[in-house]
Amino acid sequence: MKLAIKNMVCNRCIMVVENELAKLNLHIKHISLGQVEIEETLNREQSAKLAENFSALGFELIDDKRTVLIEQVKHLVLDLIRNQHNNTNLNLSEIISNQIYHDYNYISNLFSDVEGMTIEKYFISQKIEYVKELLVYDELTLSEIAYQLNYSSVAYLSNQFKKVTGLTPSHFKHIKENKRKPLDKIHDAG
Repeated sequence: MKLAIKNMVCNRCIMVVENELAKLNLHIKHISLGQVEIEETLNREQSAKLAENFSALGFELIDDKRTVLIEQVKHLVLDLIRNQHNNTNLNLSEIISNQIYHDYNYISNLFSDVEGMTIEKYFISQKIEYVKELLVYDELTLSEIAYQLNYSSVAYLSNQFKKVTGLTPSHFKHIKENKRKPLDKIHDAG
């Protein structure tokens, strides 16, 4: 039986879902972001219990085909940004329609109707969120980040970053550094 799970966005989420399924003595055939295939077929009671347990952890079992499709798009976008980087010469619409096996116009219209933004805007917003994360980690230069995320130039990345956040990447990094305090500089208020 295949289950679609909303808000399952990282490897830690996969571990949490695996643990929840194990607690209910359910056996996993395959698991990936947003999807699990189990050996058993759930009855209503098991399904309700699983939905309740997942809800307490911030996940949601999805049974609506439209919602499942949108979650697949979101997971694919996250995977493209975080894991595949420069590994593709295809454009976003080709990748999505090839991976999800639907006409891109249908997927795009459905996504826009339900999410209130285009897939492209979602892609850019997720890309910028990842850039923020990489800037905070301070392990890569802006040039390395631009290359890794397939930007044509640092200037293009900087312009897109500023358009989305209102800040330049260097200003964002400066603000984040000033908000962090070393433990020995935190004074007790009491």
